[in-house]
Amino acid sequence: MSETEKIYQYFNDPARTTQPAAGSDSMIANTNQTIEAPYSDSFSTEALSIALIGPEELTRRTAAEALRQGRGNEIREFDAYPADLDEVPKLLDQQYDVIIIDLDPNPEYALELVESLCANGAATVMVFSSKPDSELLVRCMRAGAREFLTPPFAQATMTEALVRAAARRPASRTQKKTRGKLLVFLGAKGGAGVTTLACNFAVALAQDSGQSTLLIDLDLPLGDAALNLGIIAEYSTITALLDTSRLDLALLEKLIVKHSSGVWVLAAPGKFPTINASNEAIDKLITVARQGFDNVVVDVGSKFDSTGTILYREATTVYLVTQAGIPELRNSNRLISQYFQAGDKKLEIVLNRYEPKALGVTDEHITKALTRPAQWKIPNDYPAVRRMQNTATPLIAVDSPISRLIKKMARTVSGGAEEEPKKKGFKLFGK
Repeated sequence: MSETEKIYQYFNDPARTTQPAAGSDSMIANTNQTIEAPYSDSFSTEALSIALIGPEELTRRTAAEALRQGRGNEIREFDAYPADLDEVPKLLDQQYDVIIIDLDPNPEYALELVESLCANGAATVMVFSSKPDSELLVRCMRAGAREFLTPPFAQATMTEALVRAAARRPASRTQKKTRGKLLVFLGAKGGAGVTTLACNFAVALAQDSGQSTLLIDLDLPLGDAALNLGIIAEYSTITALLDTSRLDLALLEKLIVKHSSGVWVLAAPGKFPTINASNEAIDKLITVARQGFDNVVVDVGSKFDSTGTILYREATTVYLVTQAGIPELRNSNRLISQYFQAGDKKLEIVLNRYEPKALGVTDEHITKALTRPAQWKIPNDYPAVRRMQNTATPLIAVDSPISRLIKKMARTVSGGAEEEPKKKGFKLFGK
């Protein structure tokens, strides 16, 4: 048996379940041996979370299609290597079971990436190349790769590789993965300012936390989060809800648009939609979104027909946006009484366009109507809001009482430190 044949035997031995350390030569000396370990075909039915890294789009898409034929696998495609190996821990934080890397665009850097992943994480690392040779195979083994694949990707070969990956997965990884925070903005009445607050909150959260943040516009049929942020979106929330049987993280990432602030946006449709989204479809969209993003901010407008979804059951926080007007306070009281228990900590009341004692309504009156104090009182600044709507510039881009409060809201979610108040400098002659 030639050296290359021995190496191929190592990569394709179905009984291998242990992972040698990156940089180890022991596996080269034992390429013609098998390690006895029990595994069964039952692993093929377990969903795996897979990161597919490949700068060459056609090859990456071909590999993704082969992977999607497995049962329920969650696949996320990356169209570039991490710009810096220091970013590898962030990739591992996503808790992927399998990381598959295309070697061909930059073999040297790709091998460094493989070694770093294998040294720092428990994921099974696989590689693929259209130009395999014995030297490359040896280097992949030394770096810690567990599978070497070659296009075209035979379905049987891909399935066997994933079965072996499932067998290697630590028991702790089979538990339910941590989902992103779910932050829901609900208006007590149309025109309460939900979209303005949701958009600026999402931007502030993305910037303050440095975490992946997705804003979903569920204010159907005609939400305008994209308009507020100056985004032109090819796809919409309706696109995601039309066929939830196909909806996964890879598809969702094709539907969203990234704003210059760093927040991702799934926009409402530009045209009047002809469907009504079911609770099941909304649940699937939110579930998929939380699998891929640290924070999911949802603008539901003043729609109350989604209260039976996980938007409310699993929300980290529900921000009820209201105003100090009689209709808004009445609606708020009814919503709080019907859908939230007394002392429910997930509910936070945002009193928008707040002006102390406006129209003779005092804070005592407001608290009595809401059955609890408002956590947030956003001051009225109509010119600033109109400027945002006309220029698509987020409010938080300019220092103001509104922007400071919205940033403070975001910091309570991200855990960031409070900003130091600006000290007033000494002014000669009071000027």
